[in-house]
Amino acid sequence: QVQLVESGGGLVQAGGSLRLSCVASGRIFSISKMGWYRQAPGKQRELVADITSGGSANYASSVKGRFIISRDNAKNTVYLQMTSLKPEDTFAYYCYMDVTTSIPPRPNDYWGQGTQVTVSS
Repeated sequence: QVQLVESGGGLVQAGGSLRLSCVASGRIFSISKMGWYRQAPGKQRELVADITSGGSANYASSVKGRFIISRDNAKNTVYLQMTSLKPEDTFAYYCYMDVTTSIPPRPNDYWGQGTQVTVSS
């Protein structure tokens, strides 16, 4: 199967920066879309940003201009560079990948374990 492991979350002051990373491992044949979502307790999980295999990125309006999503296909990794952080960016962040496995060749959605980002005022 495939496992996604996230890192990079933590506590940061408003205006600061964090870089989230998510690496996939396992029987990976290809990965189409990668993305980042965030979720507050008791709330729906919402899209932050995603990126296609060709590098086309999409952002939520609330983070546009502050966050940058990128991917390294050779490393099966997606990043989220977060700058100008605000207290309202405080969420658990989850990475997502649409992975086609090699054995058997089957597409599936995979999620990371979540990493907490807390922004203080």
